[in-house]
Amino acid sequence: MRKKTNILILGIKVLALTFIVSLIFTGCLTKEQSQSIKPNIVIILSDDQGWGDLSLSGNTNLQTPNIDKLASEGVTFNNFYVCPVCSPTRAEMLTGRYHVRGGVFGTSLGGERLDLDETTIADVFKNAGYQTAAYGKWHNGMQYPYHPNGRGFDDYYGFCSGHWGNYFNPMLEHNGELVTGNGYITDDFTDHGLQFMEQNKDKPFFLYLPFNTPHRPMQVPDKWWDKFTDKELELKASIAEREDEPYTKAALAMCENIDWNVGRILNKIEELGIEDNTIVLYFSDNGPNSWRWNGRMKGIKGSTDEGGVRSPLVMKWPGKIEKGNRIEQISGAIDLLPTLADLAEIDLQIKKPLDGISLKPLLLEDNPNWNDRFLFTYWKDKLSTRNQKYRLDNNGAVFDIENDRAQVNNLSSEIPQIMNQMLEAAEKFKNEVLIELPVKDERLLPLGHPDTKFTQIPARDGIAHGNIERSNRSPNCTFFTNWISLDDKIVWDVEIVEEGNFEIVLYYTCPEGDEGSSFELSMGNDKLIGQITESFNPPLTGMENDRVFRGNSYIKEFKPLKLGKIHAEKGKIELTLKALEIPGKSVMDVRLLMFERVI
Repeated sequence: MRKKTNILILGIKVLALTFIVSLIFTGCLTKEQSQSIKPNIVIILSDDQGWGDLSLSGNTNLQTPNIDKLASEGVTFNNFYVCPVCSPTRAEMLTGRYHVRGGVFGTSLGGERLDLDETTIADVFKNAGYQTAAYGKWHNGMQYPYHPNGRGFDDYYGFCSGHWGNYFNPMLEHNGELVTGNGYITDDFTDHGLQFMEQNKDKPFFLYLPFNTPHRPMQVPDKWWDKFTDKELELKASIAEREDEPYTKAALAMCENIDWNVGRILNKIEELGIEDNTIVLYFSDNGPNSWRWNGRMKGIKGSTDEGGVRSPLVMKWPGKIEKGNRIEQISGAIDLLPTLADLAEIDLQIKKPLDGISLKPLLLEDNPNWNDRFLFTYWKDKLSTRNQKYRLDNNGAVFDIENDRAQVNNLSSEIPQIMNQMLEAAEKFKNEVLIELPVKDERLLPLGHPDTKFTQIPARDGIAHGNIERSNRSPNCTFFTNWISLDDKIVWDVEIVEEGNFEIVLYYTCPEGDEGSSFELSMGNDKLIGQITESFNPPLTGMENDRVFRGNSYIKEFKPLKLGKIHAEKGKIELTLKALEIPGKSVMDVRLLMFERVI
């Protein structure tokens, strides 16, 4: 009898456990029951969107109802700060540390790379059992292990450079392999995010969606642009004569497209039944990329003043974070890693000290014990210091930011004690943090890491010699052109991470009549000889989709040419392309070399 009873009890326990697991997966647990379940994380980052580019901020020139709803159902951080430009902000979000500590000092030519000894937020969550993915503009290093797949992300789709030349069906990559995008780029990145959430709805996931809009080129589908073509803008830039209205309209149209995609993300989370256990946050990487309405703050993108670094930040976690709250305490991108790890109750195992702090008390406590602090903004030899009430600018002026975001009234002579405190804090930052800036970047391009199949070596990272020129001064998605002499060459300083055999593909164009050139690709003592046997000369494109004139380069299609296999020894070498014979006027234009590790 006792044996039958034990079997019955065991059966009941199994059924109960099955029922609980079912509740977990369907999102039906109560608040108390779900405490032990790790929350999903969705981070949405826009590119070059100012604080004022939302109806949430009071801008009547556009409507962003989904982001506004995200704020009304969550919290808004009214004093959240990022960096003046893209890659530093991304680095600070990824590490919880000021960007210069991680070796990020530029936006291209290697200066955007995040040091390999830095622990990223994706590392933290992946080590805690999360499925991780990033879809969009990475901008913290291209070659593995600088690549997203080497920084904690299981899946990556997008582009690793700082800007891209075309937003409709562009060349992108998926985990290192070149692919063609599907439709408008922001919609495409969102589609991948939706699919990732669908596939991982039954386990904790970390999704990073770094959109690349409204960064130029100013391209947006007709559906969004048509609304603004004849629209009268009610709110103007603080320096009205510097505003380019068509540019503003294009930026606002792109922001409304972003908002639509944010709505798709929120709807998918609700549809999957995981809303109560998903933290969603939205912010931008710097100030607006043109003079347009931004709450009359001083400065735009690139500036260390208020308008260049104040970003919207909204965060939602139903049932945990109080609806509609507005947090006034200052915070920054450096705080996101410790905050999200703290909310997910993940034990941080990071070797290097964080600059950021957890904002969890501000989110979950009614009257948190909170001390004032200093936040620092550095870019291109300019440093600005912010505490709760004041900003010390790069010229030593002090402003009451709570009442003077335009930074008009210099109070330094009126509040000398506060000015001296801020000067002392800024000097300490210079001596303890900026000292870590490298005098010279000694990092080479890693090639052939054993943990990845593909390594892309683009024109962006090369050095041209002789007559060869870049297609544009901004190198991120450029190609090399004007290769007309046997004395010309292209050099990449690389480090072969591990000895191996590689299949190499060159992406080129060549006008009709110039085919026939032969060239040599050398890797130290190893060489391959190639020849352009077929012309391929498509026109430049991009301008057909531009809403306003662009300042960065147009693009074109490039033809893949298999060069064959080469054996490379481990070590530091010069990777060099040079011509052997030029029967026509030029050799070719070069976009990139793709290395595939083979047996």
